[in-house]
Amino acid sequence: MVKETIKWAANRMPPSEDRQLAIMDLDNVAKARLFHTGFPQYSVTPLARLNGMADYLGLGGLFVKDESFRFGLNAFKVLGGSFAMARYIAQQMGRDVGEMTYDYLTGEDFRKAFGQATFFTATDGNHGRGVAWAAHKLGQRAVVHMPKGSSLARYENIAREGAQVTIEDVNYDECVRMAAAEAGRTKHGVVVQDTAWEGYEEIPAWIMQGYGTMAAETADQLRQIGVNRPTHVFVQAGVGSLAGAVVGYFTNLFPNDPPKFVVMEARAADCLYRGALAGDGKPQVVKGDLKTIMAGLACGEPNLLSWDILRNHVSAFVSCPDWVSARGMRMLGVPVKGDPTVISGESGAVGMGLLAALLETDEYKDLREELELDRLSQVLLFSTEGNTDPMKFRKVLWDGEYPTV
Repeated sequence: MVKETIKWAANRMPPSEDRQLAIMDLDNVAKARLFHTGFPQYSVTPLARLNGMADYLGLGGLFVKDESFRFGLNAFKVLGGSFAMARYIAQQMGRDVGEMTYDYLTGEDFRKAFGQATFFTATDGNHGRGVAWAAHKLGQRAVVHMPKGSSLARYENIAREGAQVTIEDVNYDECVRMAAAEAGRTKHGVVVQDTAWEGYEEIPAWIMQGYGTMAAETADQLRQIGVNRPTHVFVQAGVGSLAGAVVGYFTNLFPNDPPKFVVMEARAADCLYRGALAGDGKPQVVKGDLKTIMAGLACGEPNLLSWDILRNHVSAFVSCPDWVSARGMRMLGVPVKGDPTVISGESGAVGMGLLAALLETDEYKDLREELELDRLSQVLLFSTEGNTDPMKFRKVLWDGEYPTV
């Protein structure tokens, strides 16, 4: 069996007016971060400093934001869904989101004033679990649809939060349409989805702002160890909401000297890469089963808000076969001596796998040179999930599933 190669496209797309960058302005992110800090479960997730790996790969520094510690849910996604729910509730009540504290939203006065809504969503697991968890905490209802092939472990995690959850015989994008249709037929129903389409843009923007909490924490943590600005930020993408949030936040934080941004996708669902390859600035769509080890990235239709940010600010879009993620999982899970261990799931480790591929051999020398990766580079990665599918995790780390040769 011949190993699939990594494909990439430098960003040569014509810029737009860049109107969506304002979604991730620093004030909006500060509001989201203030909201999250009010949760009793809140703590800043670790930033792993991989000095040994940086030296091995020939970098100045390598840092991995470890989201396996987020709210006890093993993934970052809860940041977006919870903040979007708070902003939706604030809007419905005619109040400012700053008033939507955890204590208020979990109190009797709120229940009497607002009542109960039903939040619908589609997910491979992490986003749905975050929505279900937040709905449970706030006394709301949640309905979650998962695409075919979804992990039973992730299904059970969502069900334990009290949500109504199903695994459907369709792909992720069809599940999104199903959730939106059901929300439209339900009294006090609202779809909380991290992708945007024509006529559905407000809630996805709020979800992106929620993800900004992770980016803002990371910027603070880097400064605390003497790294004022990362030179390179690698971020994975499904619909692109996380990528748009991270790229948007760091572009607003460093408007005069932003890092180089690299967006990575699963080969089976590389709609952003295909858009960059086309080069005209128009979003592309990938159809079919979208089968990949990186379940959290198995999305074939881009978030139009995020796409507008990415086309203006990303240096390169990369389409990664599954072995890239598997290699990253093993490298983070069995680190260089002296480095901390990062337990990273299939959708969390693709950045580590890609970075190693670029730096260990000359096979991808052209992309390495395009990005100007060298011994002065300070590289930031995001491990967006921990071990969320234990059986798959063991097959990759213990049994060597998805080898590199």
